[in-house]
Amino acid sequence: MRPFLKFLSSLAENNNKEWMDANRDWYQETRQEFLKDVEVILKKLSELEPELSAFKPKDCVFRQNRDIRFSANKDPYKTNFGAYFSPKGKKSPGPGYYLQIQPGNSFFAGGIWMPEAENLKKIRREIDYSGTELEKIEHSAEFKKLFSGIEGEKLKTSPRDYEADHPYIEYLRLKSFTVSHPIADKDVNSGNFINLALDGFSVMKPFNDFLAKAIEDVEDGSGIL
Repeated sequence: MRPFLKFLSSLAENNNKEWMDANRDWYQETRQEFLKDVEVILKKLSELEPELSAFKPKDCVFRQNRDIRFSANKDPYKTNFGAYFSPKGKKSPGPGYYLQIQPGNSFFAGGIWMPEAENLKKIRREIDYSGTELEKIEHSAEFKKLFSGIEGEKLKTSPRDYEADHPYIEYLRLKSFTVSHPIADKDVNSGNFINLALDGFSVMKPFNDFLAKAIEDVEDGSGIL
């Protein structure tokens, strides 16, 4: 049985430095268990994304401390454990695979959230050129079995340079390109979340590949496109 949810529930009820200091050993023990599971995920996911083999679990796991400088919420700690696996690193603008463990709100996800303007432009250009490919990915049986569809905040109108009747206008209006699937608490407690996440990451790989191809500069005979 994994200890994550019990610790995180207690942290949510006592989100202050005094409690964390008094329970530092419990936190470290729980975090180490999470790092062990992340190591298992990282090893298996590296079979899909070989570049990930260069990373260690701690390279993928987020800090527990929150950045409260510009937030109205001054709670000092996150009430979840999170890990992000991206072939280019945790701070890469490219697509990646995300895992969150939190009581009642655990899930795995992937894609790119709120890409910067230049990368958003590249993704839209790829959709314009190859929207059929993205549509095929989203409508595949295994994708639809896990994901409700490609998620993200949308523009209210069509983006600049694209007509409102573009065949892939709904994709083009997106400002983020993500997918997600919930994980039940019982699967977190049993450790089954590892297999569920790995299966989900495998299904979302073609989606991430599409996004990676979009934002990477591609060289052809005439130079850099």
